[in-house]
Amino acid sequence: MVRQHVNPLSRFYQLPRPLPPLEELFADPQLPLHIDIGCARGRFLLALAQQQPDWNHLGLEIRRPLVAAAEAERQELELTNLHFLFANANVSLPGWLGQLAAGRLARVTIQFPDPWFKKKHHKRRVLQPELLEALAGALPQGHELFAQSDVLEVIEPMVELVDADSRFQRPPGDPTPWLAASPLPLPTERERYVMEQGLPVYRVRWQRSSGSGSNR
Repeated sequence: MVRQHVNPLSRFYQLPRPLPPLEELFADPQLPLHIDIGCARGRFLLALAQQQPDWNHLGLEIRRPLVAAAEAERQELELTNLHFLFANANVSLPGWLGQLAAGRLARVTIQFPDPWFKKKHHKRRVLQPELLEALAGALPQGHELFAQSDVLEVIEPMVELVDADSRFQRPPGDPTPWLAASPLPLPTERERYVMEQGLPVYRVRWQRSSGSGSNR
């Protein structure tokens, strides 16, 4: 599977985008909200929204053509508990903090993010300290952040960043360093592809704790 990149640091992607009121995005805005950061073409969420009608699902993606295609399919399926938005999560999510903190945010997922292998490109990776700060402010205590990747060099820095923050803790009983299986009921396209090749997937789950900040 070929990954198509855009540079999230280019000027076009540095413009913050507003979060529409949840009442405009979902038929029932009171349902618990799941945000999938970097949802790509959205096929995972299109399936999950049908399997979990008692959740609202919001897919964020920086590649606008993928958002348009996913949103068109969502409308065809008449799914009122799902929406896709074009956004650079690192730029837009911090500004959404007030709306999300006052809402029903219950789960955030970051699945198979673009690896950006070169060291000079690491600042383009999705989970930056500012994004983690926003997620810590928006997630209520006990609710989840879940990440998975097939690239160890990508997920290890993510794990180091989150583990160093006292506001996030591994749930009791979760194995370390990696979960053997996803806590989600469906695999993503990338996850299915990697597993069919017999390759490892590295998964970690955290819960928002009562901690007050980073230990770094």
